[in-house]
Amino acid sequence: MKKGVSAFIFTALAAAMGSAFAAPAANAPSLTKEAKEASAKIYFERCAGCHGMLRKGATGKNLEPANTQKLGQGRLEKILTYGTEGGMPNFDDILSKDEIKNMATYIQQQPDVPPEWGMKEMKANWKVHVPVAERPTKQMNNINLQNVFSTTLRDSGEVALIDGDTKKIWGIVKTGYAVHISRTSASGRYVYVIGRDGRLDLIDMWFEKPTIVATLKAGLEARSVDTSKFKGWEDKYAIVGSYWPPQYTILDGMTLEPLKNVSTRGITVDGEYHQEPRVASIVSSLIKPEWVVTVKESGLVKLVDYSDVKNLKETTIETAKFLHDGGWDATKRYFLVAANASNKVVVVDTKEGKLAALVDTKPKPHPGRGANFVHPKFGPVWSTSHLGSDVISLIGTDPEKHPQYAWKVVAELKNHGSGSLFVKTHPNSNNLWADAPLMPEKDAAESVTVYSIDQLGNPDAKPEVINVAKMAGLPETKGVKRVVQAEYNEKGDEVWFSVWTGNKTEPSAVVVLDDKTRKMKTVIKDPKLVTPTGKFNIHNTQHDVY
Repeated sequence: MKKGVSAFIFTALAAAMGSAFAAPAANAPSLTKEAKEASAKIYFERCAGCHGMLRKGATGKNLEPANTQKLGQGRLEKILTYGTEGGMPNFDDILSKDEIKNMATYIQQQPDVPPEWGMKEMKANWKVHVPVAERPTKQMNNINLQNVFSTTLRDSGEVALIDGDTKKIWGIVKTGYAVHISRTSASGRYVYVIGRDGRLDLIDMWFEKPTIVATLKAGLEARSVDTSKFKGWEDKYAIVGSYWPPQYTILDGMTLEPLKNVSTRGITVDGEYHQEPRVASIVSSLIKPEWVVTVKESGLVKLVDYSDVKNLKETTIETAKFLHDGGWDATKRYFLVAANASNKVVVVDTKEGKLAALVDTKPKPHPGRGANFVHPKFGPVWSTSHLGSDVISLIGTDPEKHPQYAWKVVAELKNHGSGSLFVKTHPNSNNLWADAPLMPEKDAAESVTVYSIDQLGNPDAKPEVINVAKMAGLPETKGVKRVVQAEYNEKGDEVWFSVWTGNKTEPSAVVVLDDKTRKMKTVIKDPKLVTPTGKFNIHNTQHDVY
């Protein structure tokens, strides 16, 4: 990709959203051209993920003018300032009063339709920086790659590769904006990182320093990527899922060359046509040459058979709206994914290729990949925390040996708040961790809840609530120090948390705890660690350990 192309496209998108595609709603207050374009950029960066580019709603509420104008300017400004109990964060520590005022005005205007982005645009914005034949034939560094953490630096548009053994930054690479996830190749050599702006980068860790070897602009907004992992097909293909345009694209796994583009527009589980059914998450099966592709607004899960890309076969499974993040159970047969605005967890049997269950939960489950462990009473369970409820839900996952508990919420553990994004454990750990970074209360957003798994058979099991942000020793800032996403090291004896102010001008950190003692081991601080959020340990990501 030519230097500056990604930034140009991002700016052009904001301009298009801000001015070119729709007239203002009849009763909407007005904005200057500059204020509208600035608000469109903020909406893309902060709001579109939950509310949609067309503002039809999903995890977040519908923000079309028919709804927002009923609330009015003053009420909208208060919601943006203070957040809601349903999981929407407060923005008074990130946006200025004028920005909040303009955003309240902007969402009362008619949503703008962004331009399409198809195969022609993808091929024009695809670049192999280092051809496969010119890449190293052996590892050219002494880094323990299995314990590297690919760490999103949200607001600088970068990823830091942190050496988990030394706790030092090994290298920083320029990527798309706010990388949503990092996924590893089946070999563990490559890292695929997808920015929210649709830029996909392939990082080769066999160089002396981590090096981007290929780049593709897959869409205008995206969230998901994975590779082919079935035996005999390892890394032959990659797949990237876009929010806009709503589509998934099959790529050459080693060069990111786009090979096939498939739209996900169509009919929802309710029988209605939807213009923006976004690809929410993708996982790669180990038991078949298939990807599991979830389509958010339509409530459909697609099992995509990549054994013959020219004659592509999909198995479409009707589930529930609005699909979001999810992960495997411990056997890697069942895929569990949150339909968070429907207050359900969907269970797909990928061996049989059909829906196994729809599990009712408390409001807005948000698991990340979820967390698998063996409960003292209920046997194997998968767990999720919630955006809209202060619980951690445990779902039985063993229909053979524990059929009475399978695909049911068998327990709800108290979390220290709602507004949770991630829950995590490790096969070598006795701890179950949950965050609550979107809580408006400062102490709750700074803290995590942890349970001892071996004590969960006791109905009076109590958690420990730990303020991780205070351990970071950061100066007082305007922004709330939100603690987000537990991630284990390779051995499972350390757990890492990001302390994120949400503002790239204020210092952030990564706090490393001893998992057994729950005490701080070290704090990783560096001016280059700009708003660290997601951290993806190479070993755990490669082998779906969670």
